[in-house]
Amino acid sequence: MTAYRGRFAPTPSGPLHLGSLLVAVASYLDARSQGGTWLVRIDDIDPPREVPGAATMQLHQLAAHGLHWDEQERYQSQRHPAYQAAVEQLLRAGHAFHCVLSRRDLTTLGGRHPGPACAVSPAPDRAVRLAVPARPIRFDDRLQGPQQLNLAEQEGPFVIRRRDGLFAYQLACALDDADDSITDVLRGVDLLSSTHRQLHVLDCLGRPRPRYGHLPVLVDHYGVKLSKSAGSAALTSNVSANLQQTLALLGLPPPRELHGAPCPALLAWAIPRWRSSTLAACQRITAPSTGRR
Repeated sequence: MTAYRGRFAPTPSGPLHLGSLLVAVASYLDARSQGGTWLVRIDDIDPPREVPGAATMQLHQLAAHGLHWDEQERYQSQRHPAYQAAVEQLLRAGHAFHCVLSRRDLTTLGGRHPGPACAVSPAPDRAVRLAVPARPIRFDDRLQGPQQLNLAEQEGPFVIRRRDGLFAYQLACALDDADDSITDVLRGVDLLSSTHRQLHVLDCLGRPRPRYGHLPVLVDHYGVKLSKSAGSAALTSNVSANLQQTLALLGLPPPRELHGAPCPALLAWAIPRWRSSTLAACQRITAPSTGRR
């Protein structure tokens, strides 16, 4: 069997919050409990969304919580040649095509792209879209069970290189996982719909599929998903308390004698007790109230 290789891939749009720490800890425990490798990748593929200094801050936060990665961290912003090569491969194989339709155009078409029939000649200001099959794309999620989605009945062909020349997340994420030989992706269930598109990218490129597990979404007491865009508070400086709280949310409350223990001790206790299957029945995890809205 291929040795386990997992990863955590934050977007540098701000410091980590409790929701992102939960995903990082879960993916770390999953890798370590199976004697695997754990990597960190900074998904800085979209410069307009990036906050200066956020990537460095996120790496410091991970290390402060005892979450040490095994290889040099990777940055998507340094991977443009690989993404361009993949786009050219998909174009040559007939899987992708150039397109001039905008989001406004698609809205007038009911939100669904008509397909390769509207392909146009290459030009610098034209997006590249990946054609999609008429059949559903299926996979078995480790936590959510069997999944299927017919992309042709959704938005249709999706963008892999934007009109402004930037590469799309679906292409970059899929190719990075393949090039890093990632075997297991553990991430939030809010990215579940992206998985079908990323699997289709991998299938068209002839690359192996990783196993996926989508964790329940961490929400506040109002039912709002914790996220940087929703103004979720950054992690406190009390790293032991942060980690202890995260482990409790994952169903692993440390015993009293470990309360306030250093992060390495908390993680060493949690690794042999990690069972991702205990999260399968959860639809969401509610974070402790901070009294703020």
